[in-house]
Amino acid sequence: MFRSYDHPQGAYIVQFKMSTEENNTINYLDLSTHRNNANIDISIYRKPTCTDTIIQFSSNHPYEHKIAAFTYYTHRMITLPITEKSKQEKWKAILTIAKNNGYPINTINRLKKKKANSQETKTTAIPHNNFT
Repeated sequence: MFRSYDHPQGAYIVQFKMSTEENNTINYLDLSTHRNNANIDISIYRKPTCTDTIIQFSSNHPYEHKIAAFTYYTHRMITLPITEKSKQEKWKAILTIAKNNGYPINTINRLKKKKANSQETKTTAIPHNNFT
């Protein structure tokens, strides 16, 4: 998205790029949608230019800033309706990113467990009776 200064009010103009399907797969934003016989499988798409560089654990940044990327990665992995195979692949990628940037693996495991537990709490139906 960019701001157009040629427009009288300097309005924001949104431009979309048309994606074409290749090998029954289309990538849009951070999702990859694959069409097979009777199903559509969704997985997380990573551009080939992705470097997996995040704030190093040893840096002098606030802890919340350092862990923010992993909070996002795990939340996305847990909440998106992706296949179990995709979840396992994404989890391996998350652990690789953590290792390459100096993060303790047990910290990332705790974060995943915390996110999974909070997601279960959100999706659990709580019965109630409005008429008693």
